[in-house]
Amino acid sequence: MKAKKIPMRRCVGCMVSKPKRELIRIVAEDDSSLHIDSTGKANGRGVYLCPNHDCFALARKKKAIGRNLGINVSEEELNRVFEELTIYETKD
Repeated sequence: MKAKKIPMRRCVGCMVSKPKRELIRIVAEDDSSLHIDSTGKANGRGVYLCPNHDCFALARKKKAIGRNLGINVSEEELNRVFEELTIYETKD
């Protein structure tokens, strides 16, 4: 029997590929609003981030979220999403 393939995704902050379940998905809906996809299956274009503060800060500095989603993201929207991300943050 074949081993089940583990889907890999790349963090937009640190650019390291990790298993999909270890990352947090941020989704852009049709109206260009961002939200965190806890199921990993929501409709819309998504980007992945490691659950630590360093990757959050690096993605923000590089403006990677808006660029990879192909939308303009306001500072207020980013602040709201990063506030939500602190819930998922791990201490490494």
